[in-house]
Amino acid sequence: MYQPIDQKKTGIKLKAMVKAAGYNVKYIQEYLHLSCPQSIYRWFKGHILPSVEHLCALSSLLGVHMEDLLVLQGQPIIYSIKATMDVPRTKRMLSYRVLLSM
Repeated sequence: MYQPIDQKKTGIKLKAMVKAAGYNVKYIQEYLHLSCPQSIYRWFKGHILPSVEHLCALSSLLGVHMEDLLVLQGQPIIYSIKATMDVPRTKRMLSYRVLLSM
């Protein structure tokens, strides 16, 4: 039997990882070629999960594996950012690891 994905914790994790990497919703919207930011806010709130295509793009942007973006039910939220910052913006962090207890 497999463990289901915890949408709420996954949303919290995605939001924290995007923020820790120095990106904002507008940048993510443009990067993913989305017409509006509502779906990103719905991911962050845990209402829906990103598509596999969007998870793949986010994992590439953040420099992590796709499965590292997800939280399974019953697990704590753990994230790390290892991305090489290739966007011409000032990035403060190259490596960051946090454990959020829920």
